[in-house]
Amino acid sequence: MTATTDGTTARTASLDLDLIRKYSIPGPRYTSYPPATGFAAVNESLRLDEAIADDNRPGGGPLSLYFHLPFCESRCWFCGCNTVITRRRDSACEYLDDLEREMRLTAARMDTTRPVTQIHFGGGTPTFFPPEELCRLGKLIRELFPVRASDCEFSVEVDPRRLTRDHVVALQESGANRASLGVQDTNPRVQLAIHRIQPQAVNEQAFAWLREAGFGSINVDLIFGLPLQTPETFAVTIDDVLRLGPDRLSVFSYAHVPWIKPAQKIFDDRAQLPGAEEKLAMFATAHERLTAAGFVDIGLDHFARPDDSLAMAQRAGTLHRNFQGYSTQAGASLYGFGISSISSTPDSYRQNHKTIPEWRAALDAGLLPVERGLRLTAEDQRRRVIIMRLMCDRRLDFAAVSKELGLDFSTVYARELASLADLQADGLVRATGAGIEVTARGGPLLRVIAMRFDPLFVAGPRRHAQAI
Repeated sequence: MTATTDGTTARTASLDLDLIRKYSIPGPRYTSYPPATGFAAVNESLRLDEAIADDNRPGGGPLSLYFHLPFCESRCWFCGCNTVITRRRDSACEYLDDLEREMRLTAARMDTTRPVTQIHFGGGTPTFFPPEELCRLGKLIRELFPVRASDCEFSVEVDPRRLTRDHVVALQESGANRASLGVQDTNPRVQLAIHRIQPQAVNEQAFAWLREAGFGSINVDLIFGLPLQTPETFAVTIDDVLRLGPDRLSVFSYAHVPWIKPAQKIFDDRAQLPGAEEKLAMFATAHERLTAAGFVDIGLDHFARPDDSLAMAQRAGTLHRNFQGYSTQAGASLYGFGISSISSTPDSYRQNHKTIPEWRAALDAGLLPVERGLRLTAEDQRRRVIIMRLMCDRRLDFAAVSKELGLDFSTVYARELASLADLQADGLVRATGAGIEVTARGGPLLRVIAMRFDPLFVAGPRRHAQAI
């Protein structure tokens, strides 16, 4: 650990690449438990309408709202998101008409007096939508749900190439106060190889507009393991981004899944992907440079300044994970809108249809456009607590988790604890009579450690992306 200027501590231990090589296998990211790979086609036994009703009984907690805005003008060949490629701007207006129908159908089933503590616009490229359509969506949200700007984290994903000052004004007027910028890599050769040309001047302009509009937190997304990247070029990308002054960074490992995203096959054809050793070196470079710059290693691929709310939640033990990654909004029910969006209540998950025609057909029939979902058993919910605490706190306090689950944790989960023996021997986990703690050496392998408590995990390279 290294002390920062404000007296907090940052995780800066050097990475043990040999251990990462040994243990890094394909596995879930645990933005939910059970993971989305376990969702089943909608049927009566899921009782999802009942789950929504139960979630909205008197005394329900806060709400988190997610809006999937899927359109992009061009396809980035690395992308694993659910997108619709078009330059037809009328598509945005038509989609928003249908989004309004879904919002009203859902709101009619909800207690809309519950406070909204988090809103997220994801994509695709939300800034594909013209500014007037973004304002329209903002007004719809405020009409249907109680949003108080002072209490709500309202974030939007931004493609700097598709951002104008008018977009920023529209987002600000809609209540947005956080932005996440897709940068990925600043090297021109890499950008050409991934079909995403984005000069650094474009990133600088986006930052200037957002800061001028009062956006209090700006995140930058980077990806390592892309074609033509090297540890040296990625170090330059890190330095370029640090000069922008972000509050957070998400440094993702490129997930090569051409059997799911056929556009990625071009990388196989061109044979430009870096090898496993180079990819590990890029991860080490990013970790070292960011922690040296004072950023706190939140977990997995997230880094934040010590005074950022994510870092403060980590220190307070209130960090949470949802389908957008690490979050400060624990205890909020998530309601997703738009194609492929996922919603969660305390004992259920549901995911919308992934294509516009299927999603629209359900709305035409007056139905919530749900394609698949899951009702959690009592044991699923217990496992979710265990894995969430590991992923967020990097430790399990036996007394605390026993109290929360209403059982003797070390007895009920003795088999899982025994399975950690090899991880303990390699220094990834430290065990005491009071609990277990993930060491700084084990931090990059959080997913692998969490898998030991996941009885549903099935290994297989075509089920999950590589842990690193």
